[in-house]
Amino acid sequence: MIVQGTRVPLKRWQQAAVAVGSAVGALLDPRRADLIGALGETTGKAAFESVLERMKRSPEGREVLSERPRVVSSQVGHAWDLPENTFGAAYARFMGSRNFLPDDRPPVRFMETDELAYVATRAREVHDFWHTLFGLHTNLIGESALKVIEFRQMYLPMCLMSVVGGTVRFNEKQRRLFFQHYFPWANTAGTKCTDLMCIYYEKHFNEDLEDVRRKWGIIPAPAAP
Repeated sequence: MIVQGTRVPLKRWQQAAVAVGSAVGALLDPRRADLIGALGETTGKAAFESVLERMKRSPEGREVLSERPRVVSSQVGHAWDLPENTFGAAYARFMGSRNFLPDDRPPVRFMETDELAYVATRAREVHDFWHTLFGLHTNLIGESALKVIEFRQMYLPMCLMSVVGGTVRFNEKQRRLFFQHYFPWANTAGTKCTDLMCIYYEKHFNEDLEDVRRKWGIIPAPAAP
């Protein structure tokens, strides 16, 4: 499947301008997924190239690259019909409880090749699979913790910048909770688990959630003290 969206070629100075503008805009309004996405694309070329090479070395990663699955309603809608103990059903509950739709992600626009554009799209679209697997909320602390895991997995500069931006918005109690409790866990969890970009998640939807967590070395988020 071809990645949807029109690629926009940028010169180096244009990439820098988009990156700076997106960073400032995302800091002012963290809900702007389009700005966060643009920041990731314009600062993450080297990281996405590294992820692409890892996927090419992995049998399951190569299958993802070959078939190019998309996390859109037409392809993952069957998750809502799976038994409640399965990974797919847990994902459907996560999405449904928040009124999220798989199709809500903004398109990738600033990657130089179709292959890199797909890797960036895949990284963006599996975000909610990772929320489900690690049992993380979508509040500011949960999103910041997941960004730590994403950084450990992909080394995207945007992830680190998002953590910094998120912690700036914490109150004192949230900041203490994050750095004493969630940050150490996320750093370990992101390092100990398998290469999460090399998993064809959709083919594991019908497996037991706890089984796939064990298989992939997932350490679920601890309960807040």
